[in-house]
Amino acid sequence: MGMAKQLEKIQVIGLGQACVDYLGTLPSYPQEDGKAELTDLQTQCGGPASTALVTLSRLGTPTSFLGSISDDPSGLRIIENLKNENVDVSCLKVTPGHTSQFAFIAITGKMEKRTIFWHRGSVPHLRPKDVNIESFSKAKILHLDGLMIEASIDAATRAKTLGMTVVLDAGTMREGSKKLVALVDILIASETFAIPLVGIEAANETALRALHGLGPKQVIITLGQKGSIGLNDQGIVRQEAFRVRAKDTTGAGDVYHGAYIYGLLQDWDMPRCMRFASATAALKCKKTGAQTGIPDLRTVHEFLKAHEFNGNP
Repeated sequence: MGMAKQLEKIQVIGLGQACVDYLGTLPSYPQEDGKAELTDLQTQCGGPASTALVTLSRLGTPTSFLGSISDDPSGLRIIENLKNENVDVSCLKVTPGHTSQFAFIAITGKMEKRTIFWHRGSVPHLRPKDVNIESFSKAKILHLDGLMIEASIDAATRAKTLGMTVVLDAGTMREGSKKLVALVDILIASETFAIPLVGIEAANETALRALHGLGPKQVIITLGQKGSIGLNDQGIVRQEAFRVRAKDTTGAGDVYHGAYIYGLLQDWDMPRCMRFASATAALKCKKTGAQTGIPDLRTVHEFLKAHEFNGNP
């Protein structure tokens, strides 16, 4: 199959981070200058944009990842993982002689707390000239995680002219974030993203309205164990978290984003997208790592069907 034909199949483009995660489990987090023994250590792949795409791929959606890695062992593992997950990497930029992104994640307590130390590596960020989303003639959605701000703003601007829906995973407010948010259709933010706008004591509803005022048609704030809350022109939607026996919450938000995008592709309304995304993220948490526990479509539908009778979060 030629390159053009291959790219015609892609429905979702993801631009952002991919990394290798070292996941260490320990009973409790040590004090500074202390020492603690890890009871388990695993190495897996993660990263916000790439994990969202892996989620979509497991749900049956053709995706392509645009990012910047090197040819070091971490970069080679990232490529191998994405290929194994059927995520297209034909437009992934590889710059030899640098280091790729990695993270160490300490999982503590009853597997519900995680502390993340990460290094973006020495590999250069994508620049606007490195990104050619016009190659994806049938793509419907551009998903961004916002770290490479200049490339993200340029890609979002071009995506809008091509009629794509732009989705942003907003973790931390950085320089240029508000300019990017103004170009976004669907904003899925962390609980802390809006703090620079509304203050640390502001209610979630206040944060939603402030972010909605920047331009997105839909704004969702993910709240971890407290679920998620969203706002669109019809009003506020609340979705409680599904209760599962959680082993690790790493990547749960990234999986939520991918599953929400799946709902957008089905033309579902906000409440249904949020419910589906919440269920998919909950199922992920049953296994360690950002991607290992991501379910397939049948598993999510069976889980949701069971919860129709056992209580609707």
